[in-house]
Amino acid sequence: MEHRGGCHCGNISLTFSTAAVPEHMTPIACQCSFCRKHNVLAVADAAGLLDLRIASDADTNRYRFGLATAEYLICRTCGVYVAALTTDPPVRALIVVNCLDDRDRFTAAPIRADYSNETAEQRKARRQRNWTPLLS
Repeated sequence: MEHRGGCHCGNISLTFSTAAVPEHMTPIACQCSFCRKHNVLAVADAAGLLDLRIASDADTNRYRFGLATAEYLICRTCGVYVAALTTDPPVRALIVVNCLDDRDRFTAAPIRADYSNETAEQRKARRQRNWTPLLS
């Protein structure tokens, strides 16, 4: 199943391919200050694939904070936060549900996740296990 989406202006677009049924995917409500300020619900599928396209890299902010183990992709034109990408290869992604065109299909109750006690190495390992591979 393919889920298409992206930012509001179209600078960042994506296609998230997964065999998982959206109604059964459990969104993550990360409790870090960045995600709480953006009211983020995110999904990933380690068996899926993300095709990410950026029309203008100059109009894309790759924000890092905390342990700097991920880049948070934010469109500089319209301000939409679309996805997080690992900083170490192979690149994996976490997809923001609200940027998906069919976001209303992701109806499972989110789980609150607090990763503040992870070391950088633990965080990288979890993301490599759980996040969605990026189409190169």
